[in-house]
Amino acid sequence: QVRLVESGGGLVQPGGSLRLSCAVSALTLDDYGVGWFRQAPGKEREGISCISGSEERTTYANSVKGRFTISRDNAKNTVYLQMNSLKPEDTAVYYCAAAEVSLVAHGMSWSEAWNYDYWGQGTQVTVSS
Repeated sequence: QVRLVESGGGLVQPGGSLRLSCAVSALTLDDYGVGWFRQAPGKEREGISCISGSEERTTYANSVKGRFTISRDNAKNTVYLQMNSLKPEDTAVYYCAAAEVSLVAHGMSWSEAWNYDYWGQGTQVTVSS
């Protein structure tokens, strides 16, 4: 049974850091792309980063480029999102999701939620002083 479980969210001050984890069960990460999405109240779900395939190709949305880093530990079947220099506008529920690598390999397809078949339950990140 495929399962994705996020952890690591919480309350942090502006300028602070958090690391989110996405533990993946019953999938081989080399065959999938794992993306991070976020959704703030009243806003659409936004794709912010993805790591995919055996070459661990990484992509980022402009809104997080240079501040967030996605990585993967194949031994633990876990994907991480290191978030630095956090801003109040980063406040959202953060989700990880998995898609077959062929569906997220081209252009901006990695950022489109409908390409992903499996989703975690989400973890809240709040950036506030």
